[in-house]
Amino acid sequence: MLNFGKKFGIFCFLDNHGYTSDTAYECLAGAGVIDSVTAGETPGLYKLDQFQRKNREWIFGHLAYDVKNEIENFESSNPDGIQFPNIHFFVPEIVLILKKKELQIGVPPGYDTRKIYDEIISCGQPELSCYNAVSLKSTFPHDDYIDAVKKLQQHILRGDCYEINFCQEFYASNAIIDPHGVYQKLSALSPNPFAAFYAYGDKYLICASPERFLKKTEMAIVSQPMKGTARRISGDIKADEQQREDLYSNEKERSENIMIVDLVRNDLAKICEEGSVHVKDFLRLYTFPQVHQMISTIEGNLKKNIALSEIFSATFPMGSMTGAPKKRVMELIEKYEKTKRGLFSGTVGYITPDGDFDFNVVIRSVLYNKANQYVSIQAGSAITFKSNPENEYEECLLKVAALKKALE
Repeated sequence: MLNFGKKFGIFCFLDNHGYTSDTAYECLAGAGVIDSVTAGETPGLYKLDQFQRKNREWIFGHLAYDVKNEIENFESSNPDGIQFPNIHFFVPEIVLILKKKELQIGVPPGYDTRKIYDEIISCGQPELSCYNAVSLKSTFPHDDYIDAVKKLQQHILRGDCYEINFCQEFYASNAIIDPHGVYQKLSALSPNPFAAFYAYGDKYLICASPERFLKKTEMAIVSQPMKGTARRISGDIKADEQQREDLYSNEKERSENIMIVDLVRNDLAKICEEGSVHVKDFLRLYTFPQVHQMISTIEGNLKKNIALSEIFSATFPMGSMTGAPKKRVMELIEKYEKTKRGLFSGTVGYITPDGDFDFNVVIRSVLYNKANQYVSIQAGSAITFKSNPENEYEECLLKVAALKKALE
């Protein structure tokens, strides 16, 4: 399926890597474009509503982090080396739904599904192209990062905020990579339940996300913020289990998650029936190939006739990638981070013909602009007053380790 998508300028491939999650597929893909909607700096959420009403079909696409500017009337002036548009959604020519024992192929009338199936099978597995090693630089030298964290902690002390997700970019110019091959390598190194390969012309997202942003099933909506991270210890089961236990009992890590749970509850309460928002799963530990993560699950029942733009306006950007209170920390993020987040901290996903949807959080990702040969990896951590700046720096390095290895 991944190889088949190479011939399409627009291609979105979503993979749960066999996790026993509540996705109804193993892989889901949209290839080619019948209709689309795109918005850059101009407001676009209302266009998305119009687009969805016009197209009661499968829809794939993304929101980039700077959709916040439309929601909160902000401006952004930091540089962006990747340059995905803020909003892009499309109705694909071909929808591929891979389940355990079948491949479903959705096409417009007149398409030959047998021919498409034979073509997919004949593509074979993607082969890794040769490319030069990518040498990444950071927008934050170590000491500058430590100094920025200390300044953010002074904002917390003054009462401006109480948690902020602070990110840095690792980048390379004049980089030539094979996006499909890098995705294959990353999937082998770090398979995660909300992985994505997304091609938008000459721009690529190679994503190994473990985090869900929002899922809607009929009138039920679910968010699963992730806060709290611990490194896996390979080859030592006892020590690795101790890491899990230490994460669960760590006061600072628990407080990070609790703060964001409160924020998400408040976000969902804006669009859900009164009294329906509740925490279903609190501070649960999940284990992934590289890290242990603490995840909570918040659910609610949507009000009647809520539009997609209203759902995103109430909940985006996701609290796990901003902090609290959301509006103030987004102002601080703009001030202290050195580059635009772009599609990082945004979301990629799909909408069904019935209006249900599932969207991830774009983290643990390689972003690549083939035209200007720019590679970007971003990573962040939650800064609280109790944070140790050196530990936060090390957490960023932990989160990009598999991504850097995939680029070797």
